[in-house]
Amino acid sequence: MTPDGHGAPHAGWADVPYAIAAFVRKTFVIAELEARKLRHDPTELFMRAVQPTLWLLVFGQVFGKYRWHGEGSYLDFLAPGILAQSVLFIAIFYGITIIWERDLGLVHKMLVTPTPRSALVLGKALSAGVRAISQVVLIFIISLIVGVHINWNPLHLLAIVLIVVLGAACFSTFSLVIACLVKTRERFMGIGQLMTMPLFFASNAIYPIEIMPNWLKVVARVNPLTYQVDALRGLMVVGGVSHYSIALDLGMLLGITTVFVLLGSRLYRNVVG
Repeated sequence: MTPDGHGAPHAGWADVPYAIAAFVRKTFVIAELEARKLRHDPTELFMRAVQPTLWLLVFGQVFGKYRWHGEGSYLDFLAPGILAQSVLFIAIFYGITIIWERDLGLVHKMLVTPTPRSALVLGKALSAGVRAISQVVLIFIISLIVGVHINWNPLHLLAIVLIVVLGAACFSTFSLVIACLVKTRERFMGIGQLMTMPLFFASNAIYPIEIMPNWLKVVARVNPLTYQVDALRGLMVVGGVSHYSIALDLGMLLGITTVFVLLGSRLYRNVVG
């Protein structure tokens, strides 16, 4: 304690950077452990490639005569939506991993470590983002093949990776919250399949918000996938225009992800209950 009586508070504030650094380090350790699983089973990435390939090669080609805003092709409009769809499909079932880990006894071991539960949740979210980055490469390759006018601005490419990682984190933490509530693989898979299509079709992934009926417009505006697609559409293709703004899209995704991380941190212990 210093003579003025303020030594203890000063020591507490001095510890804050170290606490933040420790939290970040633990988060990245969890993310690395999760990402390592890809080396043992990389076939998952190839299996995930089938659906976006069919959407772009079949659906996109069939509706290719549609003119997006009277200028670009429908493929230019569709490609960002299919990238977001791929991220959604990877992340929405990610919560089942904690049910498997509970059955193997790993969750109990994690909970008795000094690692904060928020770091556990955020680490898993980041690992989902790593998996989703592979879809960026895949969709860009397919898009080039079918003639999408890709915007190769380096800053836009970095922003696309950020949006993809953030979108994967958002839906993977949402998935984790569901897994903590339902606790069984069968119920989780049923709810996951039930949620996937409404999230996809109640967004602007394959058609613009302007042509939706009014009730669907309301749903689309509270759907985080809408904001991910909107940001990708403004960044990914030449002449792409966001319906909202990149700042709003980022803010919405970050805000929703933060809520899910906090909620998942509170519920994480429930998976073993």
